[in-house]
Amino acid sequence: MSLAAQNSSVERIIIPNKHGQKLVGNLHQSGITTDVVILCHGFRCSKDTNLILNLAVALEKAQTSSFRFDFSGNGESEGSFQYGNYWTEVDDLHAVTQHFRESNRVIRAIVGHSKGGDVVLLYASKYHDIKTVVNLSGRYDLKAGIEERLGKDYLEIIKKDGFINVKKRSGSLDYRVTEESLMDRLGTNMHEACLQIDKECRVLTIHGSSDEIIPVQDAHEFAKIIPNHKLYIIEGADHAYSNHQDELSSVAVSFIKETIDQNKGTAS
Repeated sequence: MSLAAQNSSVERIIIPNKHGQKLVGNLHQSGITTDVVILCHGFRCSKDTNLILNLAVALEKAQTSSFRFDFSGNGESEGSFQYGNYWTEVDDLHAVTQHFRESNRVIRAIVGHSKGGDVVLLYASKYHDIKTVVNLSGRYDLKAGIEERLGKDYLEIIKKDGFINVKKRSGSLDYRVTEESLMDRLGTNMHEACLQIDKECRVLTIHGSSDEIIPVQDAHEFAKIIPNHKLYIIEGADHAYSNHQDELSSVAVSFIKETIDQNKGTAS
């Protein structure tokens, strides 16, 4: 067993969000550090998604603690699943950051994949209290990508019926999209939000060149407007980084460690 493994542990933590719903997460504690990195999952995923788990393990190997949690209505957390909910998930993330601050932790970075990438960027645009953000394959234009999930005439259908049921391949119900939750997504403007991110906030965007769900062009759009931004394209990677987990973890962890070391250098 490695020294890092001996000095690490996983603890289940429950944090109430502002609506009193329990958010369930796992803290991967590495050694005695008070630093923590918060990991945010994507749409219809959870804290136990491979990509999130692999990041937690990679951070642990780099002697950095992390916390991966389920947004409300997802995984083990309370609440009902909602299609849009971007700013609600920002509020969930804020409840988590508050909890760790009150526990005298230093939040070194927030990392999000896919929809979670949008959530960490929206968080940075609103709160300005975390100076390192990692956006993994977030979507720049939230008006795009809807037809693929909801069908061609989704706006007409939802206006007529008030909802659309999205089915699994088996034909059973996967989730329901209400008109309100669709409007929540259509009303969330990533361009406007990203213009509000502080120039002191270092943002890394990683995206796969072969992403089949969110086009790699979205990453280039973020690069154009976020003031303190680094872009890393992983050649051949799909949306889930199926065959590129190691490269993804390595680039993200290096960026986070660089920031931690810089901050410690200025603090000492």
